[in-house]
Amino acid sequence: MSTVYLNSLKFAGQHVASYGGLTVLIFGLLGGALNLLIFLTLRTFRQSSSAFYLIIMTIFNIGQLLVGLLTRTLTFINPNNSYDNSIFYCKFRLYSSHVCVMTSLTCFCLATIDQYCGTSSYQKLRRMCRIKTAAMLVSLGCIFWILHGIPYIIFSQPNQSSNSSAVQCIIINNIYSQYRSYVYLLVLSGFLPLSIIIVFGLMALRNIKNMLHYTVPLIRQELDKQITRMILTQVIACILSLLPYAIASILSKIVQSSNSSALVQAQADLNLQVTLIIYYLYFAVSSFTMILQI
Repeated sequence: MSTVYLNSLKFAGQHVASYGGLTVLIFGLLGGALNLLIFLTLRTFRQSSSAFYLIIMTIFNIGQLLVGLLTRTLTFINPNNSYDNSIFYCKFRLYSSHVCVMTSLTCFCLATIDQYCGTSSYQKLRRMCRIKTAAMLVSLGCIFWILHGIPYIIFSQPNQSSNSSAVQCIIINNIYSQYRSYVYLLVLSGFLPLSIIIVFGLMALRNIKNMLHYTVPLIRQELDKQITRMILTQVIACILSLLPYAIASILSKIVQSSNSSALVQAQADLNLQVTLIIYYLYFAVSSFTMILQI
């Protein structure tokens, strides 16, 4: 009975990874393309620093779907074409995925902070919301994450799973593996950006409600309300998508290190596959949630 159940768990995990991944990929690429088309063609958005952050975020979201999800989905659909067998691609995928994820989240945080400043009653804060300032901050953030991700190039390599013939791209340095699990996944890509966007998102919403008490052009009011709705919708999508994978990833690591039974490991792997699809769903759904607010 346990063998049948074990095989059914592995079968379910493969189908979630392949068909779920393909659906999210198509959905995300279509939404990202439409999102960029709308943002780049409407003049009101091109002149907004908050919209600039969202445009850059969308570009890196598309990059994350292509780098992180495309080949992963193709590998599950056709296991004979495992891209992770290549040492170069193993390092490239983890490194590029890290840069795309963190730059995207950085742009999201900056967009939330920018929207708070742009809707503030203080003129000094509003003056900070310029395209040149946004471009400089995005460039600095991107450079920082490019440098921060260098250990991925050094410590990642293909490794054959002990439970199957599948090849996985893993971190071979135990210290950096611990850092990735408990600092990168939980803090840098989890609680820290969520805390920033929740706090500044709520303060931006408060500023929007107080806009009637000071003189702001009507067009500016409507644009700010529109972008604030986009950001607050993104906050909900971020909470529901990113945190489950971070928690499931840590639980999976604990199960592997504790030499648990094959059945328990299969259950942990299935949970990881499901939450991973939800994780990528954030990068796909974010584009459509912004479009729906326009």
